[in-house]
Amino acid sequence: MRIGINATGGARTLEELVEVARRAEQDGFDSLWIAQIFGLDALTALAVVGQQVDRIELGTAVVPTYPRHPMMLAGQALTTQAASGDRLTLGIGLSHQIVVEHMWGYSYGRPVRHLREYLDALLPLLRGESVDVHGELLTCVGQLDVPGTTAPEVLVAALGSQMLALAGGRGCGTITWCTGEKALLGHVVPRLSAAAASAGHPTPRVVAGLPVCVTDRPEVARERVAAELVVYGGLPSYRAMLDIEGVEGPADVAIIGDEHEVGAALDRLAEGGVTDLSAVVAAPDADDHERTWQFLKARV
Repeated sequence: MRIGINATGGARTLEELVEVARRAEQDGFDSLWIAQIFGLDALTALAVVGQQVDRIELGTAVVPTYPRHPMMLAGQALTTQAASGDRLTLGIGLSHQIVVEHMWGYSYGRPVRHLREYLDALLPLLRGESVDVHGELLTCVGQLDVPGTTAPEVLVAALGSQMLALAGGRGCGTITWCTGEKALLGHVVPRLSAAAASAGHPTPRVVAGLPVCVTDRPEVARERVAAELVVYGGLPSYRAMLDIEGVEGPADVAIIGDEHEVGAALDRLAEGGVTDLSAVVAAPDADDHERTWQFLKARV
């Protein structure tokens, strides 16, 4: 299992993000991920980071689809590819009804149809192909020309059965958040893999985004995660995964414990088909943060 660092929340400025990226690359981590939430623009930030580090994979986890027409997103992604030497992995997702409708003013009706039509346009645009999509929800006609780039890999934030079938059927992997071992290994991996196999695609990537902390004070770390991530427990898509897990909230799926306990949890994920970890270091203090970082570094 490849080990990556998710810098969302831990790096609030471009300067901080670049420093995290430099350290992650120096320490041998496979990837660096950031989310598009209510701060830095993820793709712009990764274009800047791509000019400062030379090797590490750079991924969005994730960019919401509704506010960006697929031609605009494809153009921005290919520009980030050009800036980073083709090291971008483009993670996209629907976001959530409360955000899409109440903050952005779009309709969240028929989200699977929306994503299907979005991928109809986005995937060929990234390959430099001409598109002529006239869907029920989306129109996209045209072509992009960004010389010297290749199409980035696309990951879809898919949790529900229909979304997993769509992602796997289009040859896209998935990137998850606040989804624990039981839901990943018993629901996400088998459904995504089955859809990919049925469509004749290779086994897809499964990038698991999870809070991680190596500590002798697990109760303190879980209290912090519970407080910081409480909102996710009430969002329907995450709530469904937590219900599969049989737990109350995101803190219950965080990987927290000593080196043996955290290592065993990561081993189970890897053996069950999770290909990548996007780790949010969720430590209650600087010492545990460094302990967690060094533990993850040793597993790269």
